[in-house]
Amino acid sequence: MPEILLATLNAKHIHSALGLRCLMANLGPLRERAALLEFDLAQRPLEIVEQMLAVSPRIVGLGVYIWNVAPITEVVELLRRLRPGVVIVLGGPEVICETDLPLVAGLADWVIAGEADLEFAALCRDILAAPPPAGGADAGGPFGAAERPCPSPGMARKPRIIRAGHARLADLALPYEFYSDTDIAHRIVYVEASRGCPFACEFCLSSLEALVRQFDVNLFLGAMERLLERGVRHFKFVDRTFNLNIEVCVRILEFFLARLRDGLFLHFEMVPDRLPVELREVLARFPAGTLQIELGIQTFNDEVAHRINRRQDCARIAENLRFLRQHTRAHLHTDLIIGLPGERIESIADGFDRLIALGPHEIQMSVLKRLRGVRIIRHDDAWGMVYSPLPPYELIESRTLDFPTLQRLRRFARYWDLIGNSGNFVETTLLLWAKGGESPFAGFLRLSDWLFAQTGRQHAIALPRLAELAFEYLTRVLGCDPTVVAASVLRDYRRSGRSGDLAFLREDVDRKTKAHRAAGPRRSDRRQARHRAADDQSRRTAR
Repeated sequence: MPEILLATLNAKHIHSALGLRCLMANLGPLRERAALLEFDLAQRPLEIVEQMLAVSPRIVGLGVYIWNVAPITEVVELLRRLRPGVVIVLGGPEVICETDLPLVAGLADWVIAGEADLEFAALCRDILAAPPPAGGADAGGPFGAAERPCPSPGMARKPRIIRAGHARLADLALPYEFYSDTDIAHRIVYVEASRGCPFACEFCLSSLEALVRQFDVNLFLGAMERLLERGVRHFKFVDRTFNLNIEVCVRILEFFLARLRDGLFLHFEMVPDRLPVELREVLARFPAGTLQIELGIQTFNDEVAHRINRRQDCARIAENLRFLRQHTRAHLHTDLIIGLPGERIESIADGFDRLIALGPHEIQMSVLKRLRGVRIIRHDDAWGMVYSPLPPYELIESRTLDFPTLQRLRRFARYWDLIGNSGNFVETTLLLWAKGGESPFAGFLRLSDWLFAQTGRQHAIALPRLAELAFEYLTRVLGCDPTVVAASVLRDYRRSGRSGDLAFLREDVDRKTKAHRAAGPRRSDRRQARHRAADDQSRRTAR
């Protein structure tokens, strides 16, 4: 049985944990004594613990993230009660700041704050080198939980903290062999060619590691070659600034261009105002359906950007977006943040409208989150920033955006995902602001308010029902031509290969037909009937 268990809860089953594989790769001789288990948020903590304990580990290392900290806390509480002697080690972004730890840290033995690739291996060597505790693994020991009593509910103890610095990437073993064949067949494969970010945007965890380091590009591309040979077709790069080193960026892109094959899909996050000629040329050579580029705009408000120490050239961003839209076939995913200190609904609307005009395929609108350790909290008093105490720690009120307004914007973001970003309403979306001279933001905000008034919900709205609501809003509220709207909605519905008609469109036609019959003949029909009757009378008289 393995003595070391690496585990986490991914947001969805299709995701995979690159961090766990980095830890596994760098365990050295301890790899043979370790196992890796991944779970997801759809699984119950008690069932997760059952699978963990079936391995009978002495050490459990858990990756803690903003999306899994709540269920991870339940998992650790259950582990503590069932096997108090198991050594629990926490790592990940939620424990990166040792002065601002979540409650789950009080249930752990060790917390590694920072890059744990090498520190976790060293800790495991020390723990396993110690004599086994009397009475077996459950009894604890010099590195385990038995030294301190298991806390009662609501009570926490202080974990021992290891502050890990930035690893020297040349010292790390690459993790890609630890993607299994099952992972390759059913999960997204995450890769990284670099770590760190040179920018210091105060809302972002990457601002805590300003040192940018590059993996050896030859070793990295060799690993990518092996993944391609094993059948990987979807590569998601987690680099924060993939296009920072243009020479390496272009070389990686050229590598994949030379190995194009059916199904190849690459996702990169790029600095939006950094797109020199040599990068433009190589991006323009990729065929449709191959590239997705994520561009974090976050705000077009220069004053707000300066306040949070975000350096960007908005004019150059607009120019680069126009180039990417017109001269490449990449899918463009852009990001805007709702609720940055001092930002008002007017500037959020302006940023959204400016992005719409530039034509990206997606605009992700996200409410500001108060991530642990980031410097955004220095604005709390000046701008009345109030965050939810519960993950994902979203802003719920500020001096410039009160609670009701933020709730409206939160619904706007959700409905925009369902309608604007989904690809299910490509034509229909444009109709929302085509009539009446409204801006895209104002037009969609009006729809968002109407949708919530009609449904009272933001989730679990089936696509046919959403299409029906869009049709009803456009025809009855905005007064658009039902024939034009129906044709647009139906084309959108069938765009991704769906067949058949939408029932509500047939019902609308039937309603109109019945109403027409019930109302009797129109005046013109009656006039024509009188003329026919007069003609018949004339013919009878003539005979």
